[in-house]
Amino acid sequence: MSHRVQIEYCTQCRWLPRAAWLAQELLTTFEAELTELALKPGTGGVFVVRVDDEVVWDRREQGFPEPTQVKRLVRDRVAPGRSLGHSDRSDVSP
Repeated sequence: MSHRVQIEYCTQCRWLPRAAWLAQELLTTFEAELTELALKPGTGGVFVVRVDDEVVWDRREQGFPEPTQVKRLVRDRVAPGRSLGHSDRSDVSP
């Protein structure tokens, strides 16, 4: 099955570099599982990650994510059971 990820970021806050970096991390990790990764400009402090239109991370509720946190959430939806290697270890400091 193919999956789509969308990262909506605030242009007023200049969060494009952060969104692009996270997009690169996700594309590198899930290159076989994702058919599309979209960067969606927004306003008002938005930073939301969606997988197949389901919100998996919202900065307003959870703060800014570490890439490993988002990778786990994306993995759970696009490749359940797959190991993320060192990113999967619970003893890794954020």
